Amino acid sequence: MQSGQEEDVQDRWSAVLIASSAGGIQGLGTLLGGLEAALPVPILVAQHLNRARETRIVNILSRSTALTVKLAEDGEEPAPGTVYIAPPDRHLCMRADGSLFLTREERVNYARPAADPLFESAAQVYGKGVIGCVLTGSDSDGARGVEAVKAHGGTVIVQDPGTAEFHGMPKAAVGTGQVDFVLALTDIAPAITRLMQSPP
Repeated sequence: MQSGQEEDVQDRWSAVLIASSAGGIQGLGTLLGGLEAALPVPILVAQHLNRARETRIVNILSRSTALTVKLAEDGEEPAPGTVYIAPPDRHLCMRADGSLFLTREERVNYARPAADPLFESAAQVYGKGVIGCVLTGSDSDGARGVEAVKAHGGTVIVQDPGTAEFHGMPKAAVGTGQVDFVLALTDIAPAITRLMQSPP
């Protein structure tokens, strides 16, 4: 039997996960710009980044959204209304206690950070409280993660491949048959807001 605390976690939304790659900075800006600062959950982002140079993603996205945007740090507890970006050359994952951890484990889909480790680890911790989103990208990263989110009862939103700057990632996600919503980019933030208004 679940404890009262575990039941409470399962009766509320816990996190929004976002996967993006090529074209993703602009896509993230649009999505995050449509969300209010009072969002009751954290947002965890795996955007493929160039490991050879310092990233400016925090500064760029902060200009687009009222949410707090930062690079994720190992061991921190994710807070509502905050966007945690996986740093270059690190996978962002979640421990069983809900804290974040960063790892240099092998590349997934030729990428580090990659979406699949994030989606799989968060789904194990938060179950049906997860909303997983796959945006523009030119590979298949996120497809395995989408299957993990659905296997644990979560909700999946995918950018319509026909409207994505690069359709590889959203097309692979849709191809899993495990997607709840396929939406134009500008419709994803309103969909997340509506979902937050009722229990998962």
